[in-house]
Order: sequence, then C-alpha cells, then structure tokens
Amino acid sequence: MKLGIVGLPNVGKSTLFNAITNAGAQSANYPFCTIEPNVGVVAVPDKRLDALAKMYEPEKFTPASIEFVDIAGLVKGASKGEGLGNKFLANIREVDAVIHVVRCFENDDIVHVDGSIDPKRDIETINVELILSDIEVLDRRIEKTQKLIKGDKKYQTDYDFFLRVKKALDEGKPARSVDCTPEEAELLASVSLLTNKPIIYAANLSDSDFKDGSADGNPYFNIVKEIAKSENAGVLPICAEIEAEISGMEPEEKELFLSEMGLEQSGLDRLIKAGYELLGLISYLTAGKPEVRAWTITKGTKAPQAAGKIHTDFERGFIRAEVVSFDDLMECGSMTAAKEKGLVRSEGKEYVMKDGDIVLFRFNV
Repeated sequence: MKLGIVGLPNVGKSTLFNAITNAGAQSANYPFCTIEPNVGVVAVPDKRLDALAKMYEPEKFTPASIEFVDIAGLVKGASKGEGLGNKFLANIREVDAVIHVVRCFENDDIVHVDGSIDPKRDIETINVELILSDIEVLDRRIEKTQKLIKGDKKYQTDYDFFLRVKKALDEGKPARSVDCTPEEAELLASVSLLTNKPIIYAANLSDSDFKDGSADGNPYFNIVKEIAKSENAGVLPICAEIEAEISGMEPEEKELFLSEMGLEQSGLDRLIKAGYELLGLISYLTAGKPEVRAWTITKGTKAPQAAGKIHTDFERGFIRAEVVSFDDLMECGSMTAAKEKGLVRSEGKEYVMKDGDIVLFRFNV
C-alpha cells in the first residue's frame, strides 16, 4: 500500500511524515527503510504477528508494510505546471490513497501561507488543482467515447455517465463525491482521475485540542469532518506535534505517554488502520519455523488468488487451503492441538479469506 501525504506549506505535512517514518525506524520489531528522502517504508504493527513469533520463534519475521510518500508542495497553478506542479501531480498518480494534512491549529510562530487558518479554503486550493487536471483527462475520454458511439450505441451510457462526472468537476466537486453504481464505479476507475483516489483528511490539531482524543471542540475539525462527509472521504484527527514527540520513544515509554494523554493508539497506528479500511484491505498470516509473515489482500479475495500473493505457482496449482483462525490457534496453544480439536479447516477454491486467517496452502504444479 502506497499512501501519499499532501498539504499546503506550514500545515504540518513534513512534520507528520518525518514523525511516522521515524517511528517506523525506531520500532524494535519492525524493519524500516528510506528509499529516497521523501519516501519511507513503515511496517504495519500487528499484535497477532508478534504472538505467532513468540509461538514459533521463526528465523524470519516479515510484517506487511506501507510506503509513505511526502509529496512535493503545491502552489496555485500546479495543474498548469507552476512550481513543482508536474512532479506533484505525477506523484499523486502513483499512490493508492491520499492523506491530505489540513491545518486546524492556531500558532502565531508558524505563519500560514495564506495568512489565516481556514481549512475549507486550504482543501479547495489543492482540490481545484487536482480537479483542473482531471477535467483535461476526462475531456479526452469523453471525446474518445463520443467517437465510439458512432460505431456502437452501447457507449451512450458511458458517455452520459462521464458527462455527469464532468458536471461535478465543473462545479468544483471531486470525482469521488459522485454517487455511482458498482458498474459506474468500475468505469470511473478506468479513467484514472486524481480526485477519484481514496482520501483521508488528516486534521492536524494542537496537543491541547487533541488531549483525550476528542477533537470535536475544535471548530476547524468540524469543518473538515463536514467536507469529508460530502466527498465520501475519510477523516482523522491527528497531532503531528505529539507524533514527533513519541517517534523516538521505546515501546513501553510510548505506551505510557499515550495513556497519560488519554490515547489508545499512536497517530501512525490509526492512520494505518484508516488506510486499510479506506482501501478495503485485510491481512492473512503464514506461520512456521522458517518465517512468520503477514500478507495484505483485498476483502473478498478467494483462497487461490490469496495464495498467488505468495507465488504464482501457488495459485496455478492450488489444491486446498488449510485454515485456522488466529483466536482458535492462540486458545489451543499449538497447531497440533488445533488439528486435534478439528479447528483446522480444509477449504477449496471458493473460500473467501478472512482477516487473521492463518493458512497453509497445498498446491501442485
């Protein structure tokens, strides 16, 4: 999963990026690497994987990972190549989802690029540039579809739908705000519009606003929440300042600090969880002495396709999947005990994988 972090200057975008990627680097159990200065790969914390590692004491421990990209700053006119506009748009095209950091805190020492705190204006500044870029892309697709209608009237439905999306863009609304049937959503996905990408608005609050995890007292946060709702987008209150403070702490120290703040999880953990939910992702696990590993798949994936994540041969020669739920395995204490109790199931090609399934795939090629 690749998440792009965007935002105007001085909203806390880079502070958040540095904090979450440094947190990944500091976490003892999880690997981390920097691909280039603005890209960090962070392991997905998973207590189930930790428990399996204790049980099997494996030679190798491989959690799922997320790539965070600190996307080049944006200025008005980016859609026309102003500033780092072209790089900004190219970077967004490459990510699976966008985290848009919106400033919701007052601080006289940190000057806002537009002179005042206004989340609605800030969101519109970035959305307008993405929408202008999308209009160009969609216009080309509309033109192409119009030509296809001459040869086959079945394309009329596609054409009418694209015009409906164009109308929303012309009104300054992102493509993701357009209500779609499953078929229309598939058609829209084929156009590769930037404003159709899943998005989480990360409302960056001051630490005093964020205490106890309740952000509803902040009027700016409520504005962001309303915008997110109108766009079918996610929203997450976060405090980049707190994330920066805990990023270098040891796990026990971090847990104590968060507890004192009245928080159950760090912003990174909540961001990862929100990203998984937004993209409809789950993890299944493989466990044994050689390796304990998490594999990320889309909800609804069937066993052969899940096996294909490990190796294409596993999918091609799929015979069956031996599956036990994580909770059942932990309760039994070992795979042998789980088998004796009949809790290890043999599943076929139509089995839909569940989050936390521990699987051994049988295949033959």
